[in-house]
Amino acid sequence: MRVTFLGTGGAVPTTQRGPSAFLVEREGERLLFDCGEGTQRQMMRFGTGFSVSHLFVTHLHGDHVLGIPGLIQTMDFNDRSEALAIYGPPGSKGHLTNLVEAGGYRPGFPLTVREARPGAVALDADDYEIRTFATEHRNVSSVGYALVEDDRRGRFDREKAEDLGVPVGPKFGRLHDGESVELADGTVVDPEEVVGDPRPGRRFVYTGDTRPVDATVDVVDAPDLLVHDATFAEEWADRAGQTGHSTGREAAEIANRAGARRLALTHISSRYAADASPIEREAREVFDGETAFVPDDGRTVDVPYPDDE
Repeated sequence: MRVTFLGTGGAVPTTQRGPSAFLVEREGERLLFDCGEGTQRQMMRFGTGFSVSHLFVTHLHGDHVLGIPGLIQTMDFNDRSEALAIYGPPGSKGHLTNLVEAGGYRPGFPLTVREARPGAVALDADDYEIRTFATEHRNVSSVGYALVEDDRRGRFDREKAEDLGVPVGPKFGRLHDGESVELADGTVVDPEEVVGDPRPGRRFVYTGDTRPVDATVDVVDAPDLLVHDATFAEEWADRAGQTGHSTGREAAEIANRAGARRLALTHISSRYAADASPIEREAREVFDGETAFVPDDGRTVDVPYPDDE
């Protein structure tokens, strides 16, 4: 799994940071989260391509959605035929449909717009799901999203299998798939004898714009990467409260409660266009995980399996 930060800025874009958007590449599939103005250009600039299957919108403020009309039309100009699904918070379907059809435009490929209710599963895929959770932003319906992979099979203990007399070959695979096998002497070997406990998949959480909320903690335990609103440093904590945002320190405190492994601080106010280090520094002072960082536009971050490092 790889995350590309396409836009890490706040409501007002700067020359360093575009409005909110990032792309998750997972097993050949591309998922886009938010689509601020200029997202399609960022996708070209950073080489992600446009073959997105699902777009998840956290809320309807312009810096999260104004890139949708241009991106949809560019996809169409490139002769896209694959379906695209767009998800948004409760009450957003009509507005998102209007954005898609801006200026009377109708895409030539299949496109659906759906509302994602907090506390539900927005997308139930073959081996992962996208969960929706309630966030708290000013004067707008808003949600966050968690990508949660299914548990993986436990590790196969080849040495133990051979000690039990299982011949190298197809029976190894059958045991790993959860099937008992019979040996030549009639002995039956069960999978639990040679296969370890299920291993967790990867877990990724994105809050969008929000105050610190319990739902971010509750949606999934121990995310491998939490991308959290960190619009301001502590010097502007009052402003963060007034506008429905978080400080870097507040994001780190939520990340600690969630047991996050890594914390990415995004939606950086234009006040920090030249230097976002105060936000990063304050988060690192309290974060208990591996690292807290402010990504630049274009940065890519790999999300390994929890037991790969």
